[in-house]
Amino acid sequence: MSLKNLNVINKIPKTLKKNLDNQRIQKIYNNFEKNLNISENFVVAVSGGPDSLALAFLAKIYSIKKKLAAKFIIVDHKLRSGSNKEAKKVQKILKSHSINSKILTWLGKKPIKNIQSIARKKRYQLLFSRSDKFKINNILLGHHENDLFENFFIRMLRGSGLKGLISLDKKTVINGKNLLRPLINEKKEDLRFIAKKVFNFYINDPSNKDEKYLRIQVRKLIEEFQRKGFDQKKLNVTIKNLKHSNNVVDYYVNENIKKNTFFSKNKRRMILKNEYFNQPFEVIFRSLSESIKLIGERSYPVRGKKLDNIISKIKDNCLYKVTIGGCIIEKVNETLIISKEH
Repeated sequence: MSLKNLNVINKIPKTLKKNLDNQRIQKIYNNFEKNLNISENFVVAVSGGPDSLALAFLAKIYSIKKKLAAKFIIVDHKLRSGSNKEAKKVQKILKSHSINSKILTWLGKKPIKNIQSIARKKRYQLLFSRSDKFKINNILLGHHENDLFENFFIRMLRGSGLKGLISLDKKTVINGKNLLRPLINEKKEDLRFIAKKVFNFYINDPSNKDEKYLRIQVRKLIEEFQRKGFDQKKLNVTIKNLKHSNNVVDYYVNENIKKNTFFSKNKRRMILKNEYFNQPFEVIFRSLSESIKLIGERSYPVRGKKLDNIISKIKDNCLYKVTIGGCIIEKVNETLIISKEH
């Protein structure tokens, strides 16, 4: 080991460094470092579950070795009594291992329906806001291989297309923020092992056993598949193949938008050439979705039946004016124009 590397290793707190002697942990860290591979500062989202605590440990080591600033954020959703005490306990545990963290709280009235989905969006809003203050664009999330499989089946049950099936990727860009998932190829049991070995602690969220949530139903279904010999490696291959196919579609979508659209002088309107719609349906669908997202300045592209209907009307030459995703799509002198809704 070089003197330079030795000096870096010596800067790692003893409570963390001693765990790197474990071969299982060292192997996971090596994969983590390879998957993350960034040279910019980052924010780390911590919930207190085994996945996020393992992430906190690995990210802290990475930040020291790469001489980067890492900001650790705990989000208290206030969805159950005692959540504040849990958050403070997680903060205390991290502090005892030389990891400083900040607790952010989701205030206000909580929803009755779609709790997990809305909570995720609120969590991202808090993380984005805090990362803006730090002037940091990279946010690390603790999603792992099990989450990848669950997401695949959930999307399939909801009738998602190709893009939706592989939406949980190693990197997602939202509002200029890079959501990074360096643990996406790791198994949950390995992350639980790290949390137990390093911190001897993690929180078991009771909602992870509540079968009123679709994610938990799917988790039970996957567990049943596993008991019957389900091969996760083959599903991994399937997801990778779908990603390759999705990249091909993305290429043609980007080409369609680049070659068959142009902006008005003030950049507030996008004019669509006739050739824009002389493409396979999936290319048209995604092109229009991305165009609306761009003009409407939205975080997520619009999807669903309404967009299907709009494309059908355009094909049948009977669309004149419609609003969708904060935009107006209208026909002016035989030309389709997308403008932002005021």
